Amino acid sequence: MSVLVVRGAVAVVEDSGRVRTGDVVSIDGTIVEGADVTDATVLDATGCVVTAGLVNAHHHLLQTAFRTLPGTRGIPMRDWLPAMASAYASAGVDPELTGLAARAGLAESLLSGVTTVADHHLTWPSDADTVAMAQAAAGAAAGLGARLAFVRGAARDDPQEAAASADAIVRALLPGIHGGVSTDGMLQIAVGPAGVHSDPRESFDLLGEVARTHGLRRRTQANEVVDVEIALARYGSRPLDLLEQWGWLAPDVTLAHLCDVTDDEIARLAASGVSATHAPGCDVPMGWGVAPVRLLRDAGLAVGLGTSGGGSNDAGHLLADARLALQVSALMGPQLPASEVLEMATAGSADGLGRPELGRLTPGSAADLCLWDVSGIADAGVADPVAGLLWASPGRRPRTVVVDGRIVVDEGRLTTADEEEIVAQLFERVRR
Repeated sequence: MSVLVVRGAVAVVEDSGRVRTGDVVSIDGTIVEGADVTDATVLDATGCVVTAGLVNAHHHLLQTAFRTLPGTRGIPMRDWLPAMASAYASAGVDPELTGLAARAGLAESLLSGVTTVADHHLTWPSDADTVAMAQAAAGAAAGLGARLAFVRGAARDDPQEAAASADAIVRALLPGIHGGVSTDGMLQIAVGPAGVHSDPRESFDLLGEVARTHGLRRRTQANEVVDVEIALARYGSRPLDLLEQWGWLAPDVTLAHLCDVTDDEIARLAASGVSATHAPGCDVPMGWGVAPVRLLRDAGLAVGLGTSGGGSNDAGHLLADARLALQVSALMGPQLPASEVLEMATAGSADGLGRPELGRLTPGSAADLCLWDVSGIADAGVADPVAGLLWASPGRRPRTVVVDGRIVVDEGRLTTADEEEIVAQLFERVRR
């Protein structure tokens, strides 16, 4: 039996803004209310705020290998997409590159307090070993000790090939498991086309059938600027109208972005039970606008937070994007309080994955947590240390990160891998 005690924190954020003091205790990777801690490993949290591990509900880990590329900044998405596609083609996306990019992106995530990443993988060369690509990403996560929700996406892929690949990936990575989550909870598989702007109804239908067969979550992107433009031009309908017709507005679906939505559409989204993911670190620099998060939440939607990929955001630092979400929320109505945005980055994102055991520090939850040092000069004068996590110290990183009861970041350094080696291997592969 492995017992871990986190002791002496300034504050412990349990769930949805509930804050307390006292110990956090886990046994064999699960938070418990009380236990014999005689032989426990004790983490000293003096001067720290303790939160659940952050959950990045929308990332594209492959793009970690393609950050700040010339010709991909300050351009419309209709030009950005082919620029990124050209970079992928030049590099040759294969299992090796997929694994190295995922390893770098997941290492960055852990070092910034993200313990679970939803990776919407959209690039599948026609001759690629897609199962090996998925295995490479899953292996990178396992080696680092991160949780991964791997989304077999599609972007202009042949619908039949995409569905066959998704089915094969589930059978290879989660053999004999229905529900899409491994027994230890460290790996999840989901499916989802990039959006109605790139994929036909057949892709949505066939990937949806794979989801039903294996009990998977479904995810897609909706109502970015180009998504609306193309849907209107191609179908004479808005994206959410199409998703509703195609059976993709349902409680097992999560939609990323949602920048351009009407009041009527928000009401329909809420009635459908769909969940949402806000990604301001992508949406703002890409010029897509700001999702009306306050209206979405007030309508009853579960809203998570994601960074999107390195090709648009250039960083996988979810707490930094939570700070941005605070700032830009005032452009769309009353400003969101820090407690709500922190909840979006933890429990809200977890709920969109169908994983209520994540993103919380309540009894029965997974022992994924972060110790954030709030004793330094950047927090001088901060009256509310929990709100200060987001408002103060842009780029803040945790001192300690625990996943499934295991310490994976200690004193700001990975314990599970050599950071310099991760960087060197990715650069070497991209240059090659």
